[in-house]
Amino acid sequence: MTAQELPKVRVAAIQASPAFLDVAATLDKLESLVAEAAAQGAELVALGESFVAGFPIWGGVLPPIDQHELHERLVASSLTVPGPDVDRIAAIAARNSVVLSIGVNERAPHSLGQVFNSNLIFDRDGTLVNHRRKLVATYYERLTWSHGDAHDLKPVDLGGWNLGALICGENTNTLARYTLLAQGERLHVASYPPAWPFDQREGEVDYDLEDAIRIRSAAHAFEGKVFSVVAATALGDDAVAAVAGGDERVEKLLRGAPTASLIVGPRGETLAGPLVGTEGILYADVDIQDQVVLKRVHDIVGTYQRSDLFQLHVDDRRPSPVTLTGERDRWSSPRGPVPAGDTSDD
Repeated sequence: MTAQELPKVRVAAIQASPAFLDVAATLDKLESLVAEAAAQGAELVALGESFVAGFPIWGGVLPPIDQHELHERLVASSLTVPGPDVDRIAAIAARNSVVLSIGVNERAPHSLGQVFNSNLIFDRDGTLVNHRRKLVATYYERLTWSHGDAHDLKPVDLGGWNLGALICGENTNTLARYTLLAQGERLHVASYPPAWPFDQREGEVDYDLEDAIRIRSAAHAFEGKVFSVVAATALGDDAVAAVAGGDERVEKLLRGAPTASLIVGPRGETLAGPLVGTEGILYADVDIQDQVVLKRVHDIVGTYQRSDLFQLHVDDRRPSPVTLTGERDRWSSPRGPVPAGDTSDD
């Protein structure tokens, strides 16, 4: 690809419900969905927030003291990265020769209780090329997820795509968005949950998730002159039944706050969708070349930026819960722990 040969990409946003807190069944469904999208020529396939294997929607509708069983189930169905379930997702991407972006619940390898809201991107060969953890769990999500970090808060080249990803509320985090754009993002994935009940006080206007997604998506696409593939997770009947437990009020709250998926162009225009509430797949053909003239008018990371006046520093290290010194080298020896009193190098 020369400097004048910017790629054209067929993208797909899959709005689907997982098998609630069931990883194996969810990955079975993923196999079918990705194969369907690939058969329609999709090169990039994106799925929603914590698609594997369920969003903690109970956080917004149940008292914390009534959530323990569901939380235990979520932790038990969380993935470790790397791990066998991640290997299976990688194989699905490779088998269908697609770039796959997918949200997962990720359990920290050192702790039974620490869970991250993560997004994984696999290339056409099934290689994990981007592993993000949501910077800040939003509102009641903090009962489930730990804060993430800026590791992999960068676009992946993928032959000129420069693909970046943000999770839900991160798409309103101005500095996170700018960080991706300033590193050359051209194609963006935004992932969202299946529902977002928020305010049921009499006389108050509830949070309109569909409208919020539309505003955020158009804002990032227009400001950055990028294409945005917006994929939400659908709300499954199994999730509603498990959380509501027959409580009609809780069920009404969950079903009354539907999500939406869409695909947005670099002018902020809607290219496909929105798909609201129901399952389905949206497609669009995007031409990265379209961004060039638009950047000439208003490039917030180029000619419309004053880098002499404004600077942004980002720490992209992945924090560790402990740093060992002194004995660390002995205990990480390829031959295993060194017996007490053995100081030899043989």
